[in-house]
Parts: sequence; C-alpha cells; structure tokens
Amino acid sequence: MGDQEKLLAELGITEGANEADVLTSGNAPEGSKGSTNDQDLLAEEWAKALEVEESGGGSSLSEPKFEELKKGGPAAPVRELDFILDIPLEVTVEIGRAKMLINDLLQIGQGSIIELNRLAGEPLDIYVNQKLIARGEVVVVGEKFGIRITDIVSPLERVKRLG
Repeated sequence: MGDQEKLLAELGITEGANEADVLTSGNAPEGSKGSTNDQDLLAEEWAKALEVEESGGGSSLSEPKFEELKKGGPAAPVRELDFILDIPLEVTVEIGRAKMLINDLLQIGQGSIIELNRLAGEPLDIYVNQKLIARGEVVVVGEKFGIRITDIVSPLERVKRLG
C-alpha cells in the first residue's frame, strides 16, 4: 500500500473520490472545510504529483549535460576599452619636496632658492591621479620640458606604498 493510499484510507476516502470530495467530506482534515481557492489549487497540484509518482513515469527530469572541458588556460577576457579612452587623467611630475616653517615661507622672494629633498640627476616621480606609476628624467623638447620614462613602478611596489 502506497503513501497516498494510506492517507486516503486514514481519511476514510474511497478510491474513486476526487479532491473536491476530500475537502468537502466529513472526514476531511481539520480546518480544510470551507477552504479557499488557494488550498483547492494546492490540493490539486499535490494529487497530480502523487499520480505521476505512482505511475512511475512522466518525470520531466533528465541527466544534466555538460560541455567537455578543454585543456589549457582560461580564455583571455575581451578587452573593450574604447568606452574609457576619453576619460581625462591628471598627470603630475614631482621634482622634489621641502618642509618649511611659516616664518621661512614668508621670507621667500624673487630669486630665493628652496632646497628640495632630491639630488640632482635623481629620477623624478610621475603620478597619475595622485598614484605613483613611473619614474623618469627631464628632457628638453624644442623650448618645452618633457619627461623620458626610465622605470615603470611594478604592481608589487604600488601595493607596498599603500601601507
């Protein structure tokens, strides 16, 4: 005797009864008389599911199908960077820094010299949006200054500077 048959026998329902008979019979479970449409629909769904289970067929489940994995590394991501190429960035070249007292700052005039913390010939720092990305040396191009990149800061060095 299956689970459904046991339940029907406990409720005193004969084999030919339908869901409406179950819900309106005097043997229906407590609280089910005068049930709402939602309860009726739920009872119908359960009855149909039990019928399919008893018949042993009608299962809509199938074995999953997976693509065979290919040896090799992960696929390279497509780099569509066109949408960010027009974003402006601030590039700053730092020759050096100095700390001064307010009194010394007030004494500065035309022709004053401020001593920086860098030696002559030492590479200059190149920042993009306040992040150090490279070092370089000063060059003169026509009548303007420029920077020749001599070293790109490694990602590891950038992480070290964060801490």
